[in-house]
Amino acid sequence: MKKEQLGKLIVESEDMMYRVAKTLLYSDADCADAIQEAIVKAFSNLHMLRQDAYAKTWLTRILLNECYAIMRREKRVVSLEEFTREEPAKETEDYSELYEALSHLPETARISVTLYYIEGYSVKEIAKIMDVTESAVKSRLARARSALKDELEGNVRREGRFAAQSRAAGMV
Repeated sequence: MKKEQLGKLIVESEDMMYRVAKTLLYSDADCADAIQEAIVKAFSNLHMLRQDAYAKTWLTRILLNECYAIMRREKRVVSLEEFTREEPAKETEDYSELYEALSHLPETARISVTLYYIEGYSVKEIAKIMDVTESAVKSRLARARSALKDELEGNVRREGRFAAQSRAAGMV
């Protein structure tokens, strides 16, 4: 893949990259930092891409790694005011209830749900991105669907059934 093709892919994947980063990072500034670092690393490591067909998956994996790096760097105590502060949503439609329910899921489930339902990745692609088996991805999606349904119907509190199921399955 040439740098021009990568640039075009990045421009086309701009919204996807933001949504994926936002599933892990709450601050828009952190999301922007992760995206920027991922783009820099993608251009500097373009020679590492083995097949052009997997460029988007490769770019997503780099982005996830950058999000994790930011999370590791910023592990700190957060005041209650900062935690409860909400940033304005970018979309004009109000998905705040869905995003709130998603935020209650464990990180691995949030990523799986975002990649599958919002970004349209296949189970096989998600397994490759997250370096897990396809059955693990399917289990996470099934548990997440159930937990989201309960959460959105108001039947479960923060910890909910998902957390208990996840602990039992060793996901958390």
